[in-house]
Amino acid sequence: MDAATVILILVIVTALAFDFTNGFHDTANAMAASISTGALRPKAAVVLAAVLNLVGAFLSVEVALTVSNAVVKLQDKSGAPIPETLVDDGNKLLLVVLCGLIGGIVWNLFTWLLGLPSSSSHALLGGLTGAAAAGFGLSGVKWTGDGSKLDGVLGKVLIPSFISPIIAMAVAFTGCWVVHKLTNGIMRKLDERFFRWGQIGSASLVSLAHGTNDAQKTMGVMTLALIASGHWSETHAVPLWVKVSAASAIAAGTYLGGWRIIRTLGKGLVDITPRQGMASDGSSAAVILAASHLGFALSTTHVATGSVLGGGLGRGTHVRWNTAGRMVVAWATTFPLAALIGALMWWIGDALGYGLGSVTIFVILCALSGWMYARSRTQHVGAHNVNDEWDRPQDILDQHAPAEATTTGN
Repeated sequence: MDAATVILILVIVTALAFDFTNGFHDTANAMAASISTGALRPKAAVVLAAVLNLVGAFLSVEVALTVSNAVVKLQDKSGAPIPETLVDDGNKLLLVVLCGLIGGIVWNLFTWLLGLPSSSSHALLGGLTGAAAAGFGLSGVKWTGDGSKLDGVLGKVLIPSFISPIIAMAVAFTGCWVVHKLTNGIMRKLDERFFRWGQIGSASLVSLAHGTNDAQKTMGVMTLALIASGHWSETHAVPLWVKVSAASAIAAGTYLGGWRIIRTLGKGLVDITPRQGMASDGSSAAVILAASHLGFALSTTHVATGSVLGGGLGRGTHVRWNTAGRMVVAWATTFPLAALIGALMWWIGDALGYGLGSVTIFVILCALSGWMYARSRTQHVGAHNVNDEWDRPQDILDQHAPAEATTTGN
């Protein structure tokens, strides 16, 4: 088996592994509010989210095409391939993709261990950018589009990452304020639980939207790897088997449930009511679906968190700004630190040669992943305690999981 085949196999496996971590890392975006208010039981929520993520992954390919075309320069200004730097040197591009994926996975697992809802999208795209810059130089990264078209990392990734939580917060603030104003007068006749049905509907829409945006990021990376290896030449289409495998991987990860992050987003930011949750989830879905249609690889985590904050402010509830501050720090450092990890992996892999180097950095990934998983088991959070009070978070982490809960993810 030649080096190109080995690297391609490792890239496909690692891409699906990233998709799996993306699933359980981002389950909170859709279901944290519904679980927190009791609109859905924890296990039922992750099953519903998994199914809708699977369906949503097949609804569009715009974000997949953004990922496969927006980071690494595969084409010149006329749209023709650049064989002298990228396409003819498929092993180099494959190693870049593998290093980028490792950067994304390591950051995903690290922030999951800390219970911080950071962006899987920016972790992946940051890892790819760092690896591409290390491998091809800064000129090998597609920072902006050609001519007047705002594209590339800046237009499709960084700018949406800054404006999407602000837009989501504004929409959720307005929606929650309007919902409360319209219903305050009749709440004596209506139980707050009445709005849980609306919340289930809006949360389901967020799950569907998440599938249309996040599952496609892995599709884009796998397509990029196939282009590098010569197995695919279309830069405006995605193979069917890539769609199916990526959709299945993110659905499986969603079913596992990222309980640590669900707890932070559902309990650690604001005290969510069903009315607030319905407005917040509806706002998230609207922003994510609009971005997916436009091909923006935005962070569903940023959108969901912005919506929860906006909903809390719209209701006038107490916001735990300490938790919000930790999230913002994670947001600000995700892209550069994932890029740094991607670049570091490139330097290790390149120094050892493409074949041995790719195997070595894959082993490093497995070792780091195993260590972080082992650490997570000492402070278990699962479906059994995800809704416990947030007053002293360490208390909940120190509890021993009951026997029936030890099989669930963190």
